[in-house]
Amino acid sequence: MGNQVFSVKSIAKSFGSEKDGNYMEVIHDVSMDIAEKEFIVILGNSGCGKSTFLKILGGIEPATAGSMVLNGRDIGTAIPPEELRRFGFVFQSNNLLPWRTAEGNLKLMLQIMKLKGEQWNKRIDEMLDIVGLLDYKSVYPHELSGGMKQRVGIARALVHDPDILILDQPLGALDAITRKMLSYEILNIWKKTQKTIIMVTNNVDEAILLASRIFVFSNKPAVITHEIKVDIPVEERNHQIGQNTRYNQLREEINEIVRAAM
Repeated sequence: MGNQVFSVKSIAKSFGSEKDGNYMEVIHDVSMDIAEKEFIVILGNSGCGKSTFLKILGGIEPATAGSMVLNGRDIGTAIPPEELRRFGFVFQSNNLLPWRTAEGNLKLMLQIMKLKGEQWNKRIDEMLDIVGLLDYKSVYPHELSGGMKQRVGIARALVHDPDILILDQPLGALDAITRKMLSYEILNIWKKTQKTIIMVTNNVDEAILLASRIFVFSNKPAVITHEIKVDIPVEERNHQIGQNTRYNQLREEINEIVRAAM
């Protein structure tokens, strides 16, 4: 595990105001330290505030209270615009532009980040290759399967070479078989790119397969109820993982935690 790259300290998020009677606290006093090359998974029931938390981490929304520290610098409750390039974001729906090819969707990200030059065009091919879609670079989204679209979404989030990749339930909209296949795909992408990854899911099996550490969120307002280190060596995380004793112990333990929170 590398150096600490990102910390959140006592992050809270609320919407509305008490005066109007529509005040709602979604996240309450959440703190975590994230190390370089770690794969962090946030696990919790639907609607508990996981995605809101990721939006704060990815600079889409500010926190109401607390602070964040990025590479040793205190950045307060929101990611400053000049730091956004350090993050790549993958949403539950792939959000691809239908009138652009796979290559065109990645190129758009480089244009937004104002990154030009031959090395960046080369990087488009490299990222499509990492997600196994180099042969589909000229194909439009409507010609791709759901899993392939999501892989283009991951390549697009990586193309500007962010330090931290944020995945907001990237497999949630897929059927069970595609979802399982793509979870192994994400594991391989992590091994190949060595990025720091923070991912939200409500799937226990997925969390154990991928995570270095799992943070379990309570129902709203979300607090961290458990932090679980996944001590299964990366080389043992393969299609036979279901037979791994430690995997099954963790699965039982975490399912119990999640059930109790419902």
